[in-house]
Amino acid sequence: MKVEIQTTADGSPTLYRSDIDEHYHSVKGAVVESRHVYIESGWRKAAESFDPVVVFEVGFGTGLNAALTARTALSAGKKTIYFSVELNPLPKATTDALLPYQGEDYRREFVAVNEAGWGKPTEINPCFTLIKMRGDLLEMEFPQNINVVYFDAFAPEKQSEMWGEEIFRNLYDAMTPGGIFTTYCAKGVIRRRLQSVGFITERLPGPPAGKREILRSYKDAGIDQTRSNATD
Repeated sequence: MKVEIQTTADGSPTLYRSDIDEHYHSVKGAVVESRHVYIESGWRKAAESFDPVVVFEVGFGTGLNAALTARTALSAGKKTIYFSVELNPLPKATTDALLPYQGEDYRREFVAVNEAGWGKPTEINPCFTLIKMRGDLLEMEFPQNINVVYFDAFAPEKQSEMWGEEIFRNLYDAMTPGGIFTTYCAKGVIRRRLQSVGFITERLPGPPAGKREILRSYKDAGIDQTRSNATD
């Protein structure tokens, strides 16, 4: 798997995979997207109801989501247990090459999450424990009592097998009532699949200068289903 470092619109880096013609993050701004889609729309919302916050990330990738969440958890003083699954971990040489591009406010966390071992809990800071899981989402047993899912797989047209109803159903079953599922993808077909397994869904504005909309879904959260499950 060959990857190329590219700079996104907010100055932060992403990786480009030529074999599938896909980027790891939005070219409109990697950090901006991560903070908007996963931290602000997912983690912060879950942190209002859960303590600690249990996160399950689909796609560890460069470790950006984990690093930003670790820093946010520490700043907020909110205990967070963070599971992340990755089938194809990046080599150390690649994550080392990304380091100079990372912001000073989360650089220590970026190093720590990438240096953490696989398959065991690692305390990144006093408020954030990381469990990196190397495996195939299609075959693995999910953690239980998940409060928020960061669904950051490659796009459905690139990795269609990752966006099927069975995976969404298994995630739904592993989540706590009131749990949140958040993703950058707001396609109607994905929204309907999430609804078909029981999620209550809503579209939210996308990140500044990025995608027009993102998708956030809830498990049994007492949301107004007439509003949130309106058809496309």
